[in-house]
Amino acid sequence: MKKNRHDENPHPGRRTFLKAAAGFMGSTLLGGIPFRAFAQAAQLAPADRCFVFVYFNGGWDQLLAFDPRDPDEFTADRASETKILPGYNLINDSNFRDRPILPAEMVGKPRSNIDFGPAVGDALAKHYDRMTVIRGINMNTLGHEVGYRYFLTGKIPIGSAARGSSTATEIVGQMSPTVPIPSISYNVESYNDRYPGYANALRVSRRDDLLLTLRASSNRLDTELENQLINLRGEPVTCEQAAYGARGVGTTYANSQEQMRLVQSQGLDQAFNFLANTPEMAAVRSRYGLTDQGSVDGERGRAALVGTALKKGIAQCVTINLTGGLDTHFGTQLTHANNQRRGFNALASLVDDLRESDHPKGGKFLDRTTILVFSEFSRTPLINASGGRDHHLCNSCLLIGAGLKHNLVFGKSGDIGMSPGTFDLRTGAADPNGENIFPEHVIATVLASAGLDYSITRVEPLRPILA
Repeated sequence: MKKNRHDENPHPGRRTFLKAAAGFMGSTLLGGIPFRAFAQAAQLAPADRCFVFVYFNGGWDQLLAFDPRDPDEFTADRASETKILPGYNLINDSNFRDRPILPAEMVGKPRSNIDFGPAVGDALAKHYDRMTVIRGINMNTLGHEVGYRYFLTGKIPIGSAARGSSTATEIVGQMSPTVPIPSISYNVESYNDRYPGYANALRVSRRDDLLLTLRASSNRLDTELENQLINLRGEPVTCEQAAYGARGVGTTYANSQEQMRLVQSQGLDQAFNFLANTPEMAAVRSRYGLTDQGSVDGERGRAALVGTALKKGIAQCVTINLTGGLDTHFGTQLTHANNQRRGFNALASLVDDLRESDHPKGGKFLDRTTILVFSEFSRTPLINASGGRDHHLCNSCLLIGAGLKHNLVFGKSGDIGMSPGTFDLRTGAADPNGENIFPEHVIATVLASAGLDYSITRVEPLRPILA
């Protein structure tokens, strides 16, 4: 099967000083402060408000995750009537329950109002008291690229082309944080259609690319042309240089090179050297279950990267492709369950970390962090002739942390075919004359959760969710 271009384990491109410089392209300031001021700072300070956007690549099965059904009610005998077949008995693995998870009441916690599918697992489900689940989202598409870009921006793409800025870009553009790399985008696209360069994400394909960008470099370039571009100063001396200068590219690269040098001078790459033989890295390995290079490069290592970037004050927003392998249409019950479980277990370690770690401004990091977990669409509620599930436009998502009400389910998919529901969005009540929930409602809610301007979404946030 052909894989889309956001599948995990991408092959890195050329690893050079120029590539690292290009990560800062278009920016004369990072985080809204002069780079020299940053370079002279005594220590980094975490952002007062942080955001994490977690992408599950390929279209997840929501019966296994955030929109489960009772298999005793939605039986195979009734599948022709309900058009829903949970199929939990087909997983046939003792690591997964054969019915939804309703977290047991814990000491000091309220009773859970959220039920989870078997793929979620106890490690993440235990955090129900810091979660809101949104169900019955109408994605308006069955296309991977369209659904993916729709959730990143809150705007339906034009064809398959993204429209508007990424939500992380919008946040950084409005808040102008004073961290060295305001936004990191890990194997996820990022867009900026209205803010200066400081709001751009540093895009990396894997952890090594981030280390390359942050590590002091030998300053070796690949071609004479690249040397000319970086060193372009004053009056152009060739037609080629004049063309670059006319568009401002040479000046931009010169600024970017200086910014990169100053960032590299901080030795920030050591914060992500998870296999280093130090007490600090041993604690990170223990928390995230990192045992070797394979685990560092996998889901758990990606989660550790997010937690480190926020806690060290390196970034304010991190958008990450956490797990994939979900775009399969045959024999997928156990495959989907395992692939989703890896992502959810890694996410659980991140939530554990943020929930237990003190923020220097007071409270815990999770009290100051909003996490959105999403996929481009869901899987059909019926199993196809090949034993798998196909693309389905009704979706759900997970919100965790700051600015939100918790232990809450908003919205509902239909009990026939899991169709998108209609609601009075002011109250959350089901209403046959109401409205669908779309990704832009979710994005507006994330922005409003931090008191930011959400007018760019052209909808109101889901106010019953806001704290």
